[in-house]
Amino acid sequence: MTTPRTTADIDVSVLVNTFRKPRHLALVLESIALQQPAGQAIEIVVTDDGSDDGTAELVARLAATLSVPVRFTSQPHAGFRLARIRNNAARLARGRYLLFIDGDCMLPPGHVAAHVARRRAGTALIGFCARLSRQVSELLVPENLALADLGAIVPEAERRALARRHRKAWWHGALRHPSKPRLAGGDFGAWAADFARVNGFDERFVGWGQEDDDLGLRLRAAGVRLESILDRTCSLHVWHPADPTATGRWRDGPNVAYFGRRGRLTACRRGLVERPPRAVTWGLPTDVADSEVGRRLARLLADSPQAAPRQACEIDIVVRPGTSGFERPAECRLLVIENAAAADATIRRRADRIACVAADDESGLALLLAETG
Repeated sequence: MTTPRTTADIDVSVLVNTFRKPRHLALVLESIALQQPAGQAIEIVVTDDGSDDGTAELVARLAATLSVPVRFTSQPHAGFRLARIRNNAARLARGRYLLFIDGDCMLPPGHVAAHVARRRAGTALIGFCARLSRQVSELLVPENLALADLGAIVPEAERRALARRHRKAWWHGALRHPSKPRLAGGDFGAWAADFARVNGFDERFVGWGQEDDDLGLRLRAAGVRLESILDRTCSLHVWHPADPTATGRWRDGPNVAYFGRRGRLTACRRGLVERPPRAVTWGLPTDVADSEVGRRLARLLADSPQAAPRQACEIDIVVRPGTSGFERPAECRLLVIENAAAADATIRRRADRIACVAADDESGLALLLAETG
């Protein structure tokens, strides 16, 4: 759905994910409508994970009254699928800059303008939220938000915590740390072209956590620098009871094992678009024709891009039995072992993934090629 108005080319798309929090969503949408980035056309895209509480109707009512275009997308609820609904919003977005916001986090005045002023090519801007108290949160009313001094309601302890977070982010950036500062998915901005280059969020993350950590690592691998914007602005988290699916500790999340895998592709396989084998660049060993499993792999990848010897690729393959090694620069190294053939310890250590297959199991090989990375 859209508001009945014609807009100039959209510069900033504010993407708001939500699930069964209509009151919070109303506050967030009103706070976005009050943004006044100088000369920039913005839109709101609300992405819902299958709420059954009147969320769609709420968005429709607000879209008819807010001063910015509002679009809406939803999907049937089938568990916690945050990566997917964020991608759903990005698919709809028309802006060249994407600002991702959780549906329980209001934007203070000047938030969008701060991103517009700070953004530059090759950089994503990462923020975080200041947590409002329950008492303050329950007093907030969408219709009166324009009269509220949102900056003044941030607790002093939250201000200090955000200042520390910004200093740490600056220090990690100065040190060129490989994985810090972390990207927090509920408050960050990135150029749409950079987000598309890594194929968005990896939709194989289902359940609570790590989809944003993964995106941050892949943006870095694509050459995008992550910088904190917490010295200029932060979002404001409206209190609500803890989500029952959230884990108390990061390491207890259901996605930790997948996140920690080796051989992460910069452009994920299941993101904004599905990337079948023909959309991935492969490296086949020079002795691929010397084994049955190698010949089957070659047939399955006949229509896929293939790297020449020593040329960089996304997934490099070594087959045993065979004598070839991993000789190409690659994001993922796949060792395929036919019928429990011998594979020395050195090649096993270099492999990011090891798969033992039967020589005649072509369907198993096809599945392996579809899921690796």
